[in-house]
Amino acid sequence: MPNKLLQPSGPGRPKDPAKRRAILDAAKCLFLRHGYDGSSMDAIAAEAGVSKLTVYSHFTDKETLFSAAVKAKCEEQLPELLFELPDDVPLEKQLLEIGRGFLTLINSRESVEMHRMMVNLASQGSKLAQMFYEAGPLRIQQEMELLLGKAAQRGLLDIDDAPRAADHFFCLLKGGAHFRLLIGCGAPLQDADAEYHVQDAVQLFLRAYRPELGAQ
Repeated sequence: MPNKLLQPSGPGRPKDPAKRRAILDAAKCLFLRHGYDGSSMDAIAAEAGVSKLTVYSHFTDKETLFSAAVKAKCEEQLPELLFELPDDVPLEKQLLEIGRGFLTLINSRESVEMHRMMVNLASQGSKLAQMFYEAGPLRIQQEMELLLGKAAQRGLLDIDDAPRAADHFFCLLKGGAHFRLLIGCGAPLQDADAEYHVQDAVQLFLRAYRPELGAQ
């Protein structure tokens, strides 16, 4: 699956995508294990099995690496291609695929731990929470807004406020189960339970936004 984050960019010698991937994996691991402040570029380089110079050649600073690691995690389950709405793919199928990917993402251990970390940092006035939001949740929200806008233009949905509709879609998928998961009072939905939840959320969303018959 193509991943824009792993493509070499900029002038000069092409960068090794395998090393870039190893750095991102190491960053995700250490940021969750030791927090942002407790994860140095030296430690990330050692975890990735590369030199610190290699880390800086791919990512200019730790903030850039943090943002890229969040984006990479989101891209694993929700690649940009998933939001393109091809003409030959039914809207319901597309929404189900997005729903499954989103549920898998928010239920992952990495996502849960990152959310908990961001809530803790928010009370300290850290700018990392804003960086996390812009790198992950905001990107997904904006991609969904574009998809729903296209669906409305094609007459597949009756939507006059795509940002609000995108909020409704993701809130349906999170439900109470995700809140219970975040505070340690519940387990992530899995297998048949997860599929039922996604199917139910998508059907409810479609009933709310499907155009009325004869309304053109």
